[in-house]
Amino acid sequence: MAAMPAQDGSSTERYRQKRDAILAAAAQAINEQSAKGMTFADVARRVGLNTTSVTYYFRRKEDLAAAAFEHTLEKLLEMLEEAAREPTPQARVARYVAINMARLARIERGEEAPFAVLSDLRATEEPIRGRLMAGWQKVFRTTRSLWGPPASRAHTDLYGARAHVLLENTFWLPIWLVRYAPDQYDRVEARLVDVLTHGVAGPQARWSPSLLPLEELTRGTQAEPGREAFLLAATRLINQLGYRGASVQRIASELNVTKGSFYHHLDAKDDLVAACYRRSFDTITRAQQLADAMGGSHWHRLSSAIATLLDIQFAERGPLLRTTALSSLPREERRAMVERSNGIARRYAGVIMDGVAEGSMRPVDALIAAQALMAIQNAAFDMRKWASTMERPRAIALYASTILYGMFDERLVA
Repeated sequence: MAAMPAQDGSSTERYRQKRDAILAAAAQAINEQSAKGMTFADVARRVGLNTTSVTYYFRRKEDLAAAAFEHTLEKLLEMLEEAAREPTPQARVARYVAINMARLARIERGEEAPFAVLSDLRATEEPIRGRLMAGWQKVFRTTRSLWGPPASRAHTDLYGARAHVLLENTFWLPIWLVRYAPDQYDRVEARLVDVLTHGVAGPQARWSPSLLPLEELTRGTQAEPGREAFLLAATRLINQLGYRGASVQRIASELNVTKGSFYHHLDAKDDLVAACYRRSFDTITRAQQLADAMGGSHWHRLSSAIATLLDIQFAERGPLLRTTALSSLPREERRAMVERSNGIARRYAGVIMDGVAEGSMRPVDALIAAQALMAIQNAAFDMRKWASTMERPRAIALYASTILYGMFDERLVA
């Protein structure tokens, strides 16, 4: 990265402190506006410098964003390596969650700055992109190793799913943890670890979901076919490239139409992201409604809704928009989308509580388990390549098992 070196030994500490402050400010700007929306002027304002002073440390905005992402990757590796020193997979996962919760508590107290979220990695340009993706792969492999050496290819597949779900749950934590007071963090940690360790399924709960009819999921959500095509193309590209990377021109090119056609269907790009979120949330809500209408045990309803939504994500027929695009929305619109997400989670929580009452699910903290489910259905889009290496029903079962049966259950490996 193109950072200027310190001039002499006496200024090294001062240089490091100022550079760290710039990185923390950049992370905050990235989390609020995305990497491409971050500006030198904004970062300089946050640390009380002028723009020229920031360029002394980082010549280009791209170098600053890359350094912020690399800082996140380095810290994730440090946390994972600390967790890996525990003697068992269960203890390693619990330790990793504990380290994350302690970090979030320090952030809440103002003792530490948040990391830069990694949603824009794929939108960076080469050669930076290659370097960052290599760093992400190292983080993923290190996470997967928490379960130890795989005994078979089936275990490799399962450990990959578990690693992805563990990481995504820790990335999703800050979104819903704001609903809890800091003195409840220990309790949240214990309940989350319980879900990750043992899942939500009751002891007699078999994996036999019913995939809900896809045509029913989208019926009535979009009356205008052309607009629906734009939303599908935009969702795929935003998931792959981030909000800034998925330009209007690129979306139009994906559909082989003009930019003018885009503005015929949508007034602005922010409207597009909001519309994509509404479409995704409508699809999830419709899946929940169809599962309820199907009847049967609440375990069967929950597993059927989750399996159907994972099938959608893995198939790319109508993917759900990743929450990584939230930072691109205006503050009020972002708050509305998070509240809609929380409403969907509360509905999952209700199904879990009814399942506990009827004995088909374990006694768990239903609200926390529901947020864990939100994380996996949201993140599954990124595991399309993994899912393509096996039969779709098996990919769905392995990925869903991470929360439904817990991260140490072996019943779906064979």
